[in-house]
Amino acid sequence: MDAVIDIRLRNTSQLCGYAKRDDLAYLLRQGFGIAYEHHTDLAPTTETLDAYRQDKDWVAYEKRFNQTLVERPTEAIGRDILSRHGAVCLLCSEPAPDQCHRRLVAEYWADRFSDLAVVHLKG
Repeated sequence: MDAVIDIRLRNTSQLCGYAKRDDLAYLLRQGFGIAYEHHTDLAPTTETLDAYRQDKDWVAYEKRFNQTLVERPTEAIGRDILSRHGAVCLLCSEPAPDQCHRRLVAEYWADRFSDLAVVHLKG
């Protein structure tokens, strides 16, 4: 992995702990030589995220977020990122990919970039 692509909408709150934007960028760069980029265009809208946190309706969230990916320049962003980095890791706040927007972004890109392999990292 040579880059962490942070796709969290909110990445500076105290809830982020050691993974706050500036701290994480510094640690990755200085400690491991890994690039860090924050791309809110790959995050859900505030309305979509807040609605999901209230109703916990994953099916509705997934539908809304996938529509957002279509409306945004998601493919162009992916091409740009992947042209500059050999292996990227998408970062969000969810521990597992089953109900996580990073999986949806990865699947969106995998459907459009034939040479992209998606691997989910699990602890």
